[in-house]
Amino acid sequence: MANVLVMAESRAGELRKVALEAVTAARQLAEQSGGGEVHAVLAGGSGIGAKAEALAQHGADKVLVLEHDGFALYNPEALTSTLAGLLKSGTYTYGVFSATSHGRDLSPRVAARLGVGLVPDLTGFAVENGAVVGQHPINNAKVIATLALSGSPTLLSVRPAAFTPAPDARALVTEAITSASEPTASRVKVVELKQGNTDKIDLNDAPVIVAGGRGLKTADNFKLCEDLADAFGNAAVGATRAVTDDGWRPHTDQIGQTGRNVSPDLYIAAGISGAIQHLAGMRTSRTIVAINKDKEAPIFKIADYGIIGDALEVLPALTAAVKAAKAS
Repeated sequence: MANVLVMAESRAGELRKVALEAVTAARQLAEQSGGGEVHAVLAGGSGIGAKAEALAQHGADKVLVLEHDGFALYNPEALTSTLAGLLKSGTYTYGVFSATSHGRDLSPRVAARLGVGLVPDLTGFAVENGAVVGQHPINNAKVIATLALSGSPTLLSVRPAAFTPAPDARALVTEAITSASEPTASRVKVVELKQGNTDKIDLNDAPVIVAGGRGLKTADNFKLCEDLADAFGNAAVGATRAVTDDGWRPHTDQIGQTGRNVSPDLYIAAGISGAIQHLAGMRTSRTIVAINKDKEAPIFKIADYGIIGDALEVLPALTAAVKAAKAS
C-alpha cells in the first residue's frame, strides 16, 4: 500500500474544482498502488476548514487543515516548507498537485526542496511495477509522451479537467496542522488577488468552452459566444491570443501556448483558424467542434466535428438549437 498526499487548491476562501480533480487522481493512484490512504492539505485563511467535507466526499481519508491568515493568499514559500516536511516524513509515497498556475509554481519548488523528480501536467497515468507511468503532452500537444518516474516520494501534477471529479465518500476526518515556517516571514508575498468576472464560470472549471477568434470580425460579435455559453448554462467563453492582443477580450480569456491550458468535455472553436499556439492549449479537449468558412483551416484537422460556414450565422443557430433541446 502507498499513501498519497495531495494539495487541494483553494482561491479566495473557496475550494476550486481542480482540488476535487486532484483528490480523484490521488484516489486512483492509491488504489493502483494497493489501497493506501489519501491525505489532502487544505490551506487558507480563517474558516477554510469548512471546505473539508467536499474533499472527503471525493476520496480523501483525512484532510490536513492549515488555517492561518498568512495563507489567505497564495504563500509559495510557507507551502513549500510545509509540504516538503510532510513528504519527507516517510508517510507518503506520492505527492499530487494540480497543473494550474499555482501548481506549476509550487510543485517544482517542493521537488527541488526534496531533491526528487516531478512528472508534470499529466492527462492520465498508471502504476507499473512501482513506477508512475503517465501521459504528458509535448511539442505544443502534437505528441503525447509517456513518462515513467520511480523513487519515493514521487511527485506529479495533473492537468485541469483531465480527471473528472468522482464521488467516493469517506467519513470526514480532519487534522489541524501548522506551517513549517512562519507564513508572515516569507520573502515572496502575494499582495493582491485580482479576479475577473466572478459571475462567470472559470475556464478551468467549465465543462463547455465557447472560444472565438478573428473570424468573429469585431469585439461586439463575441456576444454570440456569450449567448451560446449562456444557453448551455455551464459554459465559459475563451479567445485566441490575436483577439486578446487586440483588446477584444481580457487576457484572462486567452487559451493557448502563452495563455490557459484547458481540457473541457466540449470545446467550440468559432472563427478560429487553428494556429499551433492556440492548439497547444486546447487540443486535449474531449470533443472539439470547429466553425470556420475556410474548409482548409488547420483547426479541422483536430476537430471531431466541423462546420464549414460563417460563425456569425452558425452561432445563433447553435444557440437556438441548444435552447430548444433544453426546453424539451
